[in-house]
Amino acid sequence: MTAMTTENSQIVLGTMDFGTRVDPDRAFAILDSFVAGGGVWLDTANCYSFWNDPSGVGGASERVIGAWLRARPGARDAVRIATKVRQNPLVPHSWPQSAEGLSARAVHSGVEESLGRLGVDHVDLLWAHAEDRTVALEETVGAFGELVAKGVALRIGAANHAAWRVERARSLARERHLEPYTALQLRHSLLQPRPLTPLPEAGHRLLTAEDLDLARSEGLAVWAYSALIWGSYVRPDKPLPAAYDHPGTARVLAVLDEVAADLSATRNQVVLAWLMHQNIDPIVGASRVEQIEEALAAREVPLTETHMTRFGEAR
Repeated sequence: MTAMTTENSQIVLGTMDFGTRVDPDRAFAILDSFVAGGGVWLDTANCYSFWNDPSGVGGASERVIGAWLRARPGARDAVRIATKVRQNPLVPHSWPQSAEGLSARAVHSGVEESLGRLGVDHVDLLWAHAEDRTVALEETVGAFGELVAKGVALRIGAANHAAWRVERARSLARERHLEPYTALQLRHSLLQPRPLTPLPEAGHRLLTAEDLDLARSEGLAVWAYSALIWGSYVRPDKPLPAAYDHPGTARVLAVLDEVAADLSATRNQVVLAWLMHQNIDPIVGASRVEQIEEALAAREVPLTETHMTRFGEAR
């Protein structure tokens, strides 16, 4: 059995709860541990987390990261920062009614405010957090292209977008000699909900075979959020959502337990390794240092092609 390599994939630290459910002291400890363990990418958004913030708007996560960067001289050179525009409420406690869109004005304003909260002059990756079909795609493509041309964003990506919209945006960018999207971010994990089951989480979009086909054909990076399904693999107090109640779940979990025992790894570590071996970068949220340490250790889990085949057959 040949172990598969994960050298092109990495754990991304999801910071959604920083400043709301995770206080700054704990967030600083998690960030410190992540960097000490060789982690590089931080994923945030300008809307994080308006639903948990008494203010009713986002920005808390970016402010905590900014405070951490100020408190850690040299930390900016050790990490890469990804943030998102689209979804932050423009009126407190009014979402989605007042959610910012992807007009040129909204994109430029959102990024400017993010840079201020982060205390940086650029981000390494800027995501369009969701589609905005009320705005011409040409306008959004132009706005993102301008930010790359100005050095405000080094790369750009599309989160929660249909594959055809991503490729249409990339085509428009090429026609106008602008930087195209080079990354996709979608929801994905080893366990999958029942086919065609609507997700209750507003704005979530599942990774599909078409998305992977596009990414692999065009050399796009793929990031997966909700990779550990909010702790449901390991926490009895976090049962799987109802959409995952189908025969395939039981079969996959049985194989997961066998593989985890075989490799002396946790369920979470095997799930993360499963993603990374497909060149998918899992985003892992953490509320404790031990959680990010466990996640980073997944890089060393020696999954083989035989293990991967067993998972494929169980699904």
